[in-house]
Amino acid sequence: MVRREAPPTVEGWYALHDMRTIDWHAWAQAPQRTRDRAIEEGRAFLESATALEDAEAGATVVYSMLGHEADLMVVHLRPTVADIDALERRFEQTELAAFTERSTSFVSVTEASGYSEKGRQFIEGELDDDSGLANYMRSRLYPQVPDADHVCFYPMDKRRDPEYNWYDLPFDERAEHMDVHGEIGREYAGKVTQMITGSIGFDDWEWGVTLWTNDLTEVKRLLYEMRFDPSSSKYAEFGPFYVGSHLDPADLPAFIAGEHLGESDGAGIDADRPATPEDAAAHAGGGSTHGDHPPRRRVRFRRGATATAATTPTAAARPTATTPPR
Repeated sequence: MVRREAPPTVEGWYALHDMRTIDWHAWAQAPQRTRDRAIEEGRAFLESATALEDAEAGATVVYSMLGHEADLMVVHLRPTVADIDALERRFEQTELAAFTERSTSFVSVTEASGYSEKGRQFIEGELDDDSGLANYMRSRLYPQVPDADHVCFYPMDKRRDPEYNWYDLPFDERAEHMDVHGEIGREYAGKVTQMITGSIGFDDWEWGVTLWTNDLTEVKRLLYEMRFDPSSSKYAEFGPFYVGSHLDPADLPAFIAGEHLGESDGAGIDADRPATPEDAAAHAGGGSTHGDHPPRRRVRFRRGATATAATTPTAAARPTATTPPR
């Protein structure tokens, strides 16, 4: 019996994607003073969370969601499980929480894996701490949330069918799949930014993919192109997709009132940031790195094909995201 080699991983911040539906009938029936208190307490909680008043590092971002799955999604990134747990309980104490129901949630942790030699060097502490590659890998573990208009989130698995079983492939073959798959994402640098979080043992799915963009059609093009890559077509399953637009906590009253929230100036995605560890090494004087691409982990939720999306976190990040000291 052959036991396949698992790539090493390193973890960073814990993540919670918290999706809520609003009971609009109950809201319409509530007294005005109750609604005013709910808006004020909800806004105060969200402003406190996005300002990181509860932690020294992390991020919180709020989204108005499209479609029937949810009305709101709050994404929390924090250094510890206790931080996430406290945020959940604090929200439940607000008047706004009484008008919401959690439609779904996803618990995970940011991660980087060692499918490439450079990824393994980072995990094993063999890189210069100030190198471009080390900085890139840290950006996967402690991501800055880009100032983008839209978000797309979905969970995913690596397939374990009798004919196409990802976990039964030799390590080198899996690494080659990851390498080729990453080439597609590199073409969308400056258009789509990704965050990969691992959820094996945390959720029904194995990974979560969060994509940020100023143009949702770029996400569609990216994922459509990836559908034709064997690592997706043969070895991955996607869960449900959730799409939304950024919501500033100060705009919560306008959101509740159904007012148009507008969009940013589209300056949130940084095209000059390296798309892979190899790009980071090359920009830092490390030379060409063709053929050896970074670790890219895979994802799931309530069931569904592979996706490694596009670029690294951007430099133009919201003030809600901070990078921990080295």
